[in-house]
Amino acid sequence: MAQAKGKVYLVGAGPGDPELITLKGARLLKEAQVVVYDRLVNPRIIRECSANAELIYVGKASDKHTLPQDKINALLVRLAKKGKIVVRLKGGDPFVFGRGGEEILLLVKNKIPFEVVPGITSAIAVPSYAGIPVTHRGLTSSLGIFTGQEDPNKKDTSIAWEKISTGMGTLVFLMGVENLTNIVSTLIKYGRSKTTPCCLVQWGTLNRQKSCPGTLADIEKKVKAAGMSPPAILVVGEVVSLRDKLNWFEKKPLLGKKILVTLPAEDNSRLSAMLEQEGAECAALPLIRIKALDDYAKLDDKIKNIDDFHWLIFTSQNGVRFFQQRLKAQKKDVRVLAGIKVAAIGPKTREAVEALGITVDLQPKDFLQEGLLAALKKQNVKGRNILIVRAREARDVLPQGLEKLGAGVCVVSVYQAELRKEKVSIPAFLAGFDLVTFTSSSCVQGLFQAFSRKEIFSRKNRFKIASIGPVTSATCRKYKLKPEIEAKSYTLDGLAQAILGYYKKHKLR
Repeated sequence: MAQAKGKVYLVGAGPGDPELITLKGARLLKEAQVVVYDRLVNPRIIRECSANAELIYVGKASDKHTLPQDKINALLVRLAKKGKIVVRLKGGDPFVFGRGGEEILLLVKNKIPFEVVPGITSAIAVPSYAGIPVTHRGLTSSLGIFTGQEDPNKKDTSIAWEKISTGMGTLVFLMGVENLTNIVSTLIKYGRSKTTPCCLVQWGTLNRQKSCPGTLADIEKKVKAAGMSPPAILVVGEVVSLRDKLNWFEKKPLLGKKILVTLPAEDNSRLSAMLEQEGAECAALPLIRIKALDDYAKLDDKIKNIDDFHWLIFTSQNGVRFFQQRLKAQKKDVRVLAGIKVAAIGPKTREAVEALGITVDLQPKDFLQEGLLAALKKQNVKGRNILIVRAREARDVLPQGLEKLGAGVCVVSVYQAELRKEKVSIPAFLAGFDLVTFTSSSCVQGLFQAFSRKEIFSRKNRFKIASIGPVTSATCRKYKLKPEIEAKSYTLDGLAQAILGYYKKHKLR
């Protein structure tokens, strides 16, 4: 019995920003058995592939080909003949200088089923992110897109330079940095005014985006002074003059900032998402891992005798999660807490509790043990039995304070924060960051577990420190790190706002 042929999906990944891939493209990545991808595909898009998918890199730079085009074409045929569902993932749009047509023609020749999923081309998206509409009423209604790698001085050039120089309003040259001198001189030679506005945009739609505006008369000099290099596109035309008013992306306060987010491995990267919305490039470095305990006999016993307690206190979302798991293990639910008052240390812990259908009776203004203790002082806890559900490594400020108030306190650890054991082997990893965030004291300790003190305090490192609150800041100072930023509200949202406020303030200076 002949083996069924597979299918190839030619998918455009978009211009760089991982959120600009289409919904269909993202779905196909999750379904693909093999993904064949190019150099300019954002690594974050690759992370959306199925964990079982085979990933094959065939990236090409202007001076280096990992795999020649004819070999890529043959690879797609070979994979499909093995019955594989293949996504051929290409930067931008597959048919805009993506050589997608060549790949499909060989599929057709071999009678391989295929589909094409268009992508947002950088020819339109990158100018948009630079505040340049490629067409605009009153300025131009025509647009030309060209490869910037073709030498205008070749005898067999396929671009009619004498016609496009004055016959089109907006000209977009993809991959045009290395040939900039010839492009500019040829446009001027065939009648384009030297005063025509133009702009070179490097790493468009990414947080590294950098624009160099000028005119045909001075753009070469400005690009050289700015140290611009590939990948970049050149936009030529009067529409570039609108950039001063329409430039939105490059005004983001965190644009160009590289931030190391040191959260637990299980965290959902919410902090990174908030910072990236403001233009930052974030890298996650899990320094601690939330682990279950080996023995839950103590917690199970307290749940069985939960009626003995007047108050139940949660000091973290993880505490809520593990408490719920033990309830379920004992075939119980939140009804056993009827009549017991519940306190949560902060808004996210409160949300986790209320998601279980439990009403939170107390949440302090300051989201620390000290704040919770101050709030409980007003609740007349003398003679009351209080169960505190927390991490094994938590401080003892709250239980000790409650005991002094005359309460009967029972502390139950329900999880542990394990420090990262292995060292980070990436050379000079820390040197590339502008900011390192700490969301707990354990993360500070984890940094010194992952790196040597020599690496952290290297002269190459110029990163600032952002702390979620005073307790974490105190731990930073204990390790000789100086927090430049401290959240006023001790939550991830509060930390994000503090970072944003700091850079807004310093950008204005």
